Amino acid sequence: MSFLEDAAPASPGAAASRMAWAKVNLTLHCTGQRADGYHLLDSLVVRAGVGDALHVVPAEDLSLTVSGTRAEGVPTDARNLVLQAAEMLDAGAGRGAALHLEKHLPAAAGIGGGSADAAAALDLLSAHWGVPLPADTARLGADVPVCLTRGPQRMQGVGEVLTPLSALPPCQMVLVNPGVDVPTPAVFSALSDKNQPPMPDVIPTFAGFSDLIDFLREQRNDLAAPAIAREPVIASCLEALSDAALARMSGSGATCFGLYANAAQAKAAAHRISAAALHWWVAAGPILAA
Repeated sequence: MSFLEDAAPASPGAAASRMAWAKVNLTLHCTGQRADGYHLLDSLVVRAGVGDALHVVPAEDLSLTVSGTRAEGVPTDARNLVLQAAEMLDAGAGRGAALHLEKHLPAAAGIGGGSADAAAALDLLSAHWGVPLPADTARLGADVPVCLTRGPQRMQGVGEVLTPLSALPPCQMVLVNPGVDVPTPAVFSALSDKNQPPMPDVIPTFAGFSDLIDFLREQRNDLAAPAIAREPVIASCLEALSDAALARMSGSGATCFGLYANAAQAKAAAHRISAAALHWWVAAGPILAA
């Protein structure tokens, strides 16, 4: 069962909808590199209560329209992972659907926006067409399998090894993106040591917020330093989140997150950062438990 069975905001005329929640790497350890060049990771991944919404209406042909605060520049043709996911699921059967994506997550931002949209399309159309999910969803992107899961996950290998973890304590998150492009291959290439230690063999169950923060402080995002070297404004994002219990970059950047004990603190931080950096993307929401 995927988290995308959660109801998305209703869209007039939509037969069904799904949310595509932001994927956040609370940790990201680079533990090696395969002979084919792919990097091996060890990451604690959660979904934040901030995301896109995908809606479907029955139709004879397959189509995609896009709206929302981040709709500008989003393709509506075969370049979009939503349509790639639909074609993968359809497998040449010629099924139709009118899809509408409400886009609010920034692209290429280290929070799995496109992968989450693809996962939403797979889940939504699997139910709409009455066909099973394909086994090889990673063909759409390394983050698509984790975006099809509920709850916190330990993600290892190149993203294909997923281990469900116990629910984390209630926790609020502020996401900040400065609007710079940080290409993932370039960040990985700039990482000098690609054989860093993994997380502990056993991820503990956390009794409360402070226990979670203590654990995360002992972990890392190994891609932060090369990403900051390429785009120093990422360091400014982390500084803007200095009142958080923990601030760190997600994925290969440029989005950074801050963790807060309650919603009032998170909303105050988001308001403060938005007012000071008008051109940054800033959003607040909880870490979703399941």
